Parts: sequence; structure tokens; C-alpha cells
Amino acid sequence: MTRSPRRFDRQALRLYLVTDPELCADRGIEDTVIQAVNGGVTLVQLRDKGASDEELVALALRLKPLLAEHRIPLVINDRVQVAVDAEVDGVHLGQDDGDVSEARRLLGDEAIIGLSVQRPEQLTQLDLRALDYLGLGPVFATSTKRDHATPLGVDGLSSLVAASPLPSVAIGGLKREHAAAIRASGADGMAVVSAICGQPDPSQAAQDLLAAWQG
Repeated sequence: MTRSPRRFDRQALRLYLVTDPELCADRGIEDTVIQAVNGGVTLVQLRDKGASDEELVALALRLKPLLAEHRIPLVINDRVQVAVDAEVDGVHLGQDDGDVSEARRLLGDEAIIGLSVQRPEQLTQLDLRALDYLGLGPVFATSTKRDHATPLGVDGLSSLVAASPLPSVAIGGLKREHAAAIRASGADGMAVVSAICGQPDPSQAAQDLLAAWQG
């Protein structure tokens, strides 16, 4: 497989939104996402463990034109076939969510493929030809993913970032007050769920996160 590892723009990881159907229930996923994008979100991951593949495809197809207008990538959590069927920008996989090389074969060379990494030894098993970025975490405990691994803390995150051969985004319990420390760790960005989903004003929440990151 021949592909440039430099094709992926790591700036897309700066403010990475992971959707949550419960936290977004009052406003709705679509409105939450577009408000967050208006506030500066740079990449959106559609995650809904309880939805069927058909429901996720339908939602992704509704989100695509909203995000395309702003040139914001849309990736699907875990389900490669949903990403294929909806023709979105890519997929984010966990350690137990299938083979990344097979995901690359199915999605094609231009797709964005990310992988979650929780421990240093997992960095030695990466297929660098198939991956574009790594999601490192959880940094802190989070209620939006109850089966998460042991939190890394900022020091553990910094160690993983330093060892990572790919662009990286930190995830796990991250709030505005963590932005400076996450940036200092060397991560290319921070992935958030509750810090935007379920907030009274998702656009303002995104703006505040970006301001904290930049300042």
C-alpha cells in the first residue's frame, strides 16, 4: 500500500467533537453539531452505541451537507460499514473494533482513519500505512464511556504523545480548564463530549474551548 503519512492535516484535531445522543437529546444531534461547528469545532465523530446501522447511516447523511458546507470532516465511531454506506470522511476505531488495514481497504486511500490508544505497548503494534491519527486517553475518568481504561492523567498523556509516531488527539473527561495542560502535553488537539454536547450554548462552549486552547 502506497500512501503519504503527511496527507492528513493535524489541524483538524484541534477541537474534535464526539457526539452523545443522551447529552444532545434536548437540542438534537444535528443542531448541536452545526452550532458547535459555528463555534469552531474542527472535526466531528458520530458516536451512538445504541443506534442501528441504518439509523446511523440516516443521521450521517443528514449531517454530511451541514459539515461539507464548512469543510469539516465527519467520521463514524467503530462501524466501518456505516462509514462506507454513508460515504463519510472516515472512521475512528477502538482497539477491539476490527483491523485497521481492512478498514483502509474498504474506505480507500483518502479516508481518515483514527485509532484509540490507552497504553504505551499499543504504540508498537500500529499499522502506520493504514492510520492517520491516534486518540490518546482517557486522560481523566469520564461518565460518557463507562467501560473506559484506567485514566492516564496529564503526565501519562505527555508520555504517549512523545512516543506517538502519528498526530494525536487527547480524549477523556476534558473540559475548558484542561486545555492549556493538554496543549502543553504536545497533543494536536482535544476531543470533547460533555464540554459541548448538552451545554446551553454549544457554539459558545466551542468558542470558549478554542480560546482556552489558544490562550
